Amino acid sequence: TYDQDFYLAADPVREEAEIELAEVVFVGFGVSAPDLGYDDYAEADVDGKVVMYLSGAPSFLPSNERAYYSSGATKTSEAISRGAIGTMTFWAPDDPRLRWNVNAARSKRGAYAWLDPNGQPNRGHDQIRGSASLNQSAAEALFQGAYVALEDAISSAQTGTPQSVLLATRVSISTTTIHRNVESWNVLAKLEGSDPQLKDEYVSYVAHADHFGVGVNFTGDDIYNGAHDNASGSAIVLEIARAFKNLPEPPRRSVLFMIVTAEEWGLLGSDYFVQNPTVSQSGLVANFSLDMPFLFHPLRDIVPYGAEHSSMGESVAQAAEHMGIAIGPDPIPEQVLFIRSDHYSFIQQGIPALFIKSGFETGDQRDGGEINTAFRQESYHTPFDDMSQAFDFGAGADHARVNFLTGYVIAQEEKRPTWNAGDFFGGLFAGS
Repeated sequence: TYDQDFYLAADPVREEAEIELAEVVFVGFGVSAPDLGYDDYAEADVDGKVVMYLSGAPSFLPSNERAYYSSGATKTSEAISRGAIGTMTFWAPDDPRLRWNVNAARSKRGAYAWLDPNGQPNRGHDQIRGSASLNQSAAEALFQGAYVALEDAISSAQTGTPQSVLLATRVSISTTTIHRNVESWNVLAKLEGSDPQLKDEYVSYVAHADHFGVGVNFTGDDIYNGAHDNASGSAIVLEIARAFKNLPEPPRRSVLFMIVTAEEWGLLGSDYFVQNPTVSQSGLVANFSLDMPFLFHPLRDIVPYGAEHSSMGESVAQAAEHMGIAIGPDPIPEQVLFIRSDHYSFIQQGIPALFIKSGFETGDQRDGGEINTAFRQESYHTPFDDMSQAFDFGAGADHARVNFLTGYVIAQEEKRPTWNAGDFFGGLFAGS
């Protein structure tokens, strides 16, 4: 049954697409990372077939590399390179990101892509003729008759064992997509730098202003307010802009303040900007994303996603030390946060970036991890993300301070930020 057992992705490149009785290959997480000691495709032949894979990536991978390989775009690109004609993804029953009803409801609202001057969408591929998301019931049906039980396949994946299994079932997928054009805007402001040699280089701050508008009704309310996600980040960018504007003299480098659209639909606003910038792309030297920074307790420690990949790590360490804030590792790598906000659009174009989130230290008896989990399970992407929540506005001010200070340090330094030698993301994208 549609939206109970499965739902389909809209096709950006055509209105009608068909797959008829194609063979299905389960490829674990759908990850090929031989340099990191893992490859689900090592023994797989998926040419002309549909690949089926688990959401996520092996837990032994470093946090941000795990996020990269968890990306749907990365998995689809790998499947295309192997000759697959369709993709199907599903979640392990204990995956904390699984909220089937929310995901299925959202799928009914379609999808978005931005168009280039020739009217071509920034996503979609002629080779992929169908893409489905599966509930546990559909995954079990597809595994009927396989020589490996579904629960054993999930267990093997979760213990880091690469695998590929040609299933006994075949699949047909029929997708009808209606295309229409809509307009949505990014809003940018620029503070020109004071140094004649450095003012054509830019430190940028970005927050997304979009949320989900009107959605699935929850206990009589269908307005998705997006107070934390992401009115909070938008407000912080405005306060950072105020702080820079009030300096006695502008910083040496210029600063861009960006409120972008369609982050919730695949980082579209930021991706459009960074591929069609209003300034020279080579002048974009650093980015900060402000997105749902977590404002439910005082800011005692931060997790600066991206700090370990570039010299921006040194800058945020200076700012944190000045403020007396600790820096900690990613406490929830399973949430793959590194790829889930607008800074990642800049990373993909080879521009170092930071995404500074709150850690879980609260300074009192409360458990920050439990608070985070409760928000994600009960309020995130629902009408309950509103101003009735117990926000700590002092934490919001501290987020503004640490992002401002880190950006100010970078805007003043003689050298622009650089990727660390041998860095995974620098190697992938620095030539972009």
